[in-house]
Amino acid sequence: MIEKYTPVWHKYRPVLLKLMLDAAQGPQEYALSKHEFLDIDPRQKGGYSFTLRSFKGKVINDIKTSIVAQHLLLILQQSGKAQELTSTAIYEFTLDKQFILHVKQEEIPVEESDEEI
Repeated sequence: MIEKYTPVWHKYRPVLLKLMLDAAQGPQEYALSKHEFLDIDPRQKGGYSFTLRSFKGKVINDIKTSIVAQHLLLILQQSGKAQELTSTAIYEFTLDKQFILHVKQEEIPVEESDEEI
């Protein structure tokens, strides 16, 4: 069964990967086509906006209330390049109410040694 928002996210997959790559230089944003989401479900329960944080191909924040975010995660998990990128950094995807997708990359903090000198 195809999840209802996966075709839209699949269409944007090349853009998502470019945003992820470019996020190493700083936060990125991209205007999505609002009508593509509204055509699928004009009264999406909970709205369309979300924040999804991903590391090592898994979500690290609560997206249970956002089906839109869950379907984005499915597309990211199907991409070898996205898996590779999320293995070395945390990526944050935020879709705002104006259907602007923001992508940020956070480096993984190196744990300091607890050894005493």
